[in-house]
Amino acid sequence: MIEYAIYFCYAAVSLALLMNIWRLCLGPNIVDRIMAADTLVVNTIVLLILYGIQTETTLYFECALLLAMFSFISTVAYCRFLMRGDIIE
Repeated sequence: MIEYAIYFCYAAVSLALLMNIWRLCLGPNIVDRIMAADTLVVNTIVLLILYGIQTETTLYFECALLLAMFSFISTVAYCRFLMRGDIIE
């Protein structure tokens, strides 16, 4: 039964990834594109976690955690660059 739930989650997250790519390409302004990129990374993290559940290994959970930390830092740095013009004061 859990296999069917995992496959349904794969389909739902894949649809969400397609919609994120659409928003990333056609976003009306830069803020929408930043949010789409951040959401794209969140959906990629969900795919890593789903694959880790499916294969029953913890390696993908650690990769998802590293990707989440890197994504947070890069989003904050890019937003600071847009607001102030530089990242480090």
